[in-house]
Amino acid sequence: MTAPILAAATFCIAATAIHVASIVVAILRFRGSALGEAPSARKFPPVSLVRPLCGIDNYAADTLRSTFDLDYPRCEILFCVASAKDPAVPLVEALMAQHPEAGAKLLVGDERVSSNPKLNNVLKGWRAARHDWIVIADSNVLMPRDYIDRLFASWRADTGLVASPPIGCRPQGLWAELECAFLNTYQARWQYLADALGFGFAQGKTMLWRRADLERAGGIAALAREVAEDAARPRWCAPPGSRCGSSTGRSRSRSATVAPPTYGAGNCAGRGCAARASSPISSPRRSPAACCR
Repeated sequence: MTAPILAAATFCIAATAIHVASIVVAILRFRGSALGEAPSARKFPPVSLVRPLCGIDNYAADTLRSTFDLDYPRCEILFCVASAKDPAVPLVEALMAQHPEAGAKLLVGDERVSSNPKLNNVLKGWRAARHDWIVIADSNVLMPRDYIDRLFASWRADTGLVASPPIGCRPQGLWAELECAFLNTYQARWQYLADALGFGFAQGKTMLWRRADLERAGGIAALAREVAEDAARPRWCAPPGSRCGSSTGRSRSRSATVAPPTYGAGNCAGRGCAARASSPISSPRRSPAACCR
């Protein structure tokens, strides 16, 4: 009995230590963010913001309206739908009419380059974007006024993309409460820890790209090589010669730092839960030649 008890005790101690470490990492990241100064939009270049839409998400009026409230003077806004009959179209058209000064555009079309409907939807926005810096944000992300500033604050010289993992809020019902509890504790802490240890990854809620980096890898259509476009992204954005990750595309090279948090709202797996985007995490660049399968 001594050996099993010792093994169980060792496992419990190790698991507790790892969880405590992840908590400490998250606290330090947020504490460091709180002490930093908010960046000025004047320091950053023009950006094209692409938002793929499909149907009406929870809090859709709030999340889409937040696009027009951004405190970033040089932002092109592009909404994308696959069909002119999409239920989101009237809402977007109404918001665009309320904010004519934004010059937002609604792009309609269903060009299919993959089995991923979201990637197909994004494609026309990527091609129409006027600027070299492009943010792709899900329709259920509620953006704070300094949303784009926070993303740029995470960018480093060796960064290939910046991602902002979601945090749940505004839950409605038991299952939404459970999902928020998972997103806001276990998942968020472990993503911070993975980033601190240099395991690059991407989540598709919010992504900041430099167009030239992805174009060198074959363009946005190259992401169609994975079923999930966020799983494919890290494969194309790290320096040649860096070690490759697992089939999920995690990079073994060092990730950049986590920036101040951004916020959002929307569906959590359709359970009536809102989503809140946590601190952006950036991944290093990787060329296609450096990618291990």
